[in-house]
Amino acid sequence: MPVRPFRFGVTMLTPAPRAEWREKCRTAERLGYDVVLVADHLGMASPFPAVVAAAEATERARVGTFVVNAGFFNPRLLARDVATTDLLTDGRLELGLGTGYVQAEHDAAGLPFGSPGERVTHLRRTVEELERAFADEEFRPRPRQRPRPPLLIGGSGDRMMRLTAEHADIAAFTGARAVPGDPSGKLVPLPPEELDERVAAYRRFAAGRAEPAELNLIVQTIRITDDRRAAVQEIVDRVPHLTTDDALDLPVMLIGTVRQIADQLRAQRERYGFSYISVLESYYEAFGPVIEELRGE
Repeated sequence: MPVRPFRFGVTMLTPAPRAEWREKCRTAERLGYDVVLVADHLGMASPFPAVVAAAEATERARVGTFVVNAGFFNPRLLARDVATTDLLTDGRLELGLGTGYVQAEHDAAGLPFGSPGERVTHLRRTVEELERAFADEEFRPRPRQRPRPPLLIGGSGDRMMRLTAEHADIAAFTGARAVPGDPSGKLVPLPPEELDERVAAYRRFAAGRAEPAELNLIVQTIRITDDRRAAVQEIVDRVPHLTTDDALDLPVMLIGTVRQIADQLRAQRERYGFSYISVLESYYEAFGPVIEELRGE
């Protein structure tokens, strides 16, 4: 399979007034990020207006949702929001969708959470309804991109992998799994071998695709340091079952010098196929030199 060039996205998490929001987005663009993304959680900015503001503040970067919680939306109304946002961003939108995984947010909103299977069923219905809406020449408004903005789907189970293989332009891997029964949505990182298995499962489901999807990984922790082992120790102390070596091997943790982190991302692209790397807002400035190191590769 041909190696895709790296792309980098930053997921903005902290709401801010207009001037501060614009400055964060402009800083991301100056640092070399290809996509400015907005999460979809209660307590954070509403994704679609925040994405429009990000596009207004920037010139080159694409914008997107990472990821819209399908459980918060009626599919037809979501299609209207997506099309409107794509128009207002001049066709720079990338739509990320997921099932939602934080029960406490659904409870606070008075919305059903459902079992994992029910949430995947609703996401599939949402994706299929969006496809029908955007294929309908009578649907209004029409998105700027045809037939629709690029679709990213994030998940890890087999049913999610199948749905992603069938519909998504970008397959997003969390590199983590939710702790069963935890209403806060706590995630536990996957060790490399489990992530290998999840990527292999996706590839099996996607074997018949005419065009391979772009593979994305969202990074949970970044530390720029000359002493990797010392820097990872605070994480090991919080997760007793991890050894220092185990923690340093986790794909969602980037710890080391700029060169070491760049080498890790090159190795992970070779091993898993991850060419689109997303980082969290809290690390986006620290990660800038890594983007510079990998630019053009």
